[in-house]
Amino acid sequence: MHTHTNTAQDTEDFGWQLACAAPLGDAPFAVLYLTGELGAGKTTFARGFLRALGVTDPVRSPSYTLIDVYPVPGWTLVHADLYRLREASELENLGLREWARPGHLWLIEWPEKGGGRLPSSDLTLTFTVGAAGHDIEVTAPTALGKAWMVQFRGDERHA
Repeated sequence: MHTHTNTAQDTEDFGWQLACAAPLGDAPFAVLYLTGELGAGKTTFARGFLRALGVTDPVRSPSYTLIDVYPVPGWTLVHADLYRLREASELENLGLREWARPGHLWLIEWPEKGGGRLPSSDLTLTFTVGAAGHDIEVTAPTALGKAWMVQFRGDERHA
């Protein structure tokens, strides 16, 4: 699936809409990869997504803390920004493994820095800067991701 956003608010709204479509009723463990160059809208998307799931705290890029954790009713939301990792082995020191269980949802910016040490993504969002806004490509490599896209689009033909 491909979408185009013209403004930061459009990108945040897209995050909100995608979160609202999440088939998370049984509280599975879910992972979203957010890829793309600096300034392409990853954190802006994450802000809308996290707000839709109940986060009321300020949502900023966890560039320096690397991980921000937001407990909301029924969920623990983990927002990670791996941009500053020098090597994938540094993931071990972040304690991510502790949050790799049902009832946890991860948004991971710069997952390529994880060097194959991260769980597979249910949805991968690739952000690119276009001439007039941002382009976002969404792929769904797992059954949960495919169900999510069916919920989002309301049409099984596009799953």
